[in-house]
Amino acid sequence: MKKHFLLLASFLRYLMRRIGIRGSQSLKVLAIGFLLSAQFCAGQEITVAAAADLQFAMQDIQARFQKETGQRVKLVYGSSGNFFQQIKNGAPFDMFFSANLDYPQKLEADGLIQPGSYYQYAKGKIVIWAPNDSTLDLSTGLRALLNPSIKKIAIANPMHAPYGQAAVAAMQKENIYQQVKDKLVLGENISETAAYVVSGSADVGIVALSLALSPHMKERGRYFEVPEGDYPPIEQACVILSSSKNKEAAQRFLTFIKTPATDGLLRTYGFAVSNRSVSK
Repeated sequence: MKKHFLLLASFLRYLMRRIGIRGSQSLKVLAIGFLLSAQFCAGQEITVAAAADLQFAMQDIQARFQKETGQRVKLVYGSSGNFFQQIKNGAPFDMFFSANLDYPQKLEADGLIQPGSYYQYAKGKIVIWAPNDSTLDLSTGLRALLNPSIKKIAIANPMHAPYGQAAVAAMQKENIYQQVKDKLVLGENISETAAYVVSGSADVGIVALSLALSPHMKERGRYFEVPEGDYPPIEQACVILSSSKNKEAAQRFLTFIKTPATDGLLRTYGFAVSNRSVSK
């Protein structure tokens, strides 16, 4: 599509030169309008606030989207809870990809999203992850966290990170939370949590499967997937914000998110994409 815009712009410049020789003023204005419109559509940029579990998946999605459309997407990663508060306070994002449904639904209830833009795009999963040089037997699941050799366990801050809330719920389900809570090291978001374990600042971590499958972590450690029944579903939704100055561009990106190509990229990083829905 970017190539199409460039061809159109080239044609319109040629047309303007011809009009400049023997055309009316109204035709000149029309040609200039088409030219500016084509350049605007090709160059418009949106800013997306994305939950940290999307860091690697979204990079691939953004690259494919930009290649196909010529439209730029600026990605900002962090915890869903922090983004929610920033958006409530007027942060200039165009879209918000949350790691849960609650924050987008609250924004919708407050009239802060573009009507009809709420979209449930994926469901995340948590895993126990340890570096390759660790001797932990991860096949025992969460009970591996009871190993006395473990001094620090990294999880995302459950106060504002959905993955941290899932980690706590899973440990409570296994009746080990009280025994390990004093060893917990809290990351500001799930990406920072993963960094703690990769860097050796923690012995083991409960992180997003999407990060464990990323190029950054895949070859550096081992993981064991926590049974989905041990924690509430990490269902994730995105919205276009009503304060966005680039709603048309944001809508194009949302349309791309709903394509089979994007489904495939999300599955590559361990997300489930079935049974998605829009709000009623």
